[in-house]
Amino acid sequence: MGNLHISWLLLAQCLLLVTRISAKVPAVVVFGDSSVDAGNNNQIPTILRSNFEPYGRDFSGGKPTGRFSNGRVPTDFISQALGLKPFVPAYLDPSYNISDFAIGVTFASAGTGYDTATSDVLSVIPLWKQLESYKEYQNKLRLYLGGIKANETINGALHIMSLGTNDFLENYYTYPGRSSQYSIQQYQDLLIGIAGNFIKQLYHLGARKISLGGLPPMGCLPLERTTNVMGGNDCIADYNNVALEFNGKLKGLTTNLSKELPGIKLVFSNPYYIFLHMIRRPSLYGFEVTSVACCATGMFEMGYACNRNNMFTCTDASKYIFWDSFHPTEKANNIISDYVVKNVLAQFR
Repeated sequence: MGNLHISWLLLAQCLLLVTRISAKVPAVVVFGDSSVDAGNNNQIPTILRSNFEPYGRDFSGGKPTGRFSNGRVPTDFISQALGLKPFVPAYLDPSYNISDFAIGVTFASAGTGYDTATSDVLSVIPLWKQLESYKEYQNKLRLYLGGIKANETINGALHIMSLGTNDFLENYYTYPGRSSQYSIQQYQDLLIGIAGNFIKQLYHLGARKISLGGLPPMGCLPLERTTNVMGGNDCIADYNNVALEFNGKLKGLTTNLSKELPGIKLVFSNPYYIFLHMIRRPSLYGFEVTSVACCATGMFEMGYACNRNNMFTCTDASKYIFWDSFHPTEKANNIISDYVVKNVLAQFR
């Protein structure tokens, strides 16, 4: 009988421990671009959407959701790794409400960037408006949970920022506006200033756990490699170097703000090296194709997204790193997310 009592006591302690671990991060709150958009762009007047086949074919239910992938995006995997739901819903998706958003929500909009001029290119949701939606969300959360519980959720939630690639590829290097105003280094500094101000605003709104995402090796995206004819369609080294340089500044920003803002847990989540390693050593990860997207025509893809009902879409996306010319497959997203969780975000679990 004594052993039975001890067993029950141990079980109770284990259950309590599991509860505490899972409660360390009660919610995931996401800001950013198409890397973490789960369908917000479906609800706004923009051409930049992925609410059509073949997108979402490997997502639960096999239907397009507005995620720019064949399945889940990185924040979906991060949410699950933290003991929360296996996907993070879009704030503007009418299928969900505050009871869903209390555990996870993304305000991200495909095509956006730190620079408001970037979001203007395709008429998507700018970062400042994502913050306004977050304030609205906080008000709804307080009505739903009550003030004390809502504040605890906001303080404990992991706030994830994933953006920046569009500022360079869809803005600076595509249109003459910013490139005629700023050198590439000056433009990076402009974006760093915007990122810093955004983090400070999150902090003043109660956020204490924040992950600032870095840039991928953006010169290796199929959309960019197709233009590198003289370089044999290899990765564009200059773009990768800019990503590395900008990532260094983002890392410096996290260091400075960690000293400036008391009680903040601000981390830099860098996908660059794991992403590049997959591209350079694909067989180690079970990939076979690195330069062409799954929903491409067999040639290098020219557009930002897949074509509707593309008859050339590959049969097995798990063999491809890229789903479309700009975005990874679900398998690649899973590998990148797993790396970031284990090497950076594990401290929040």
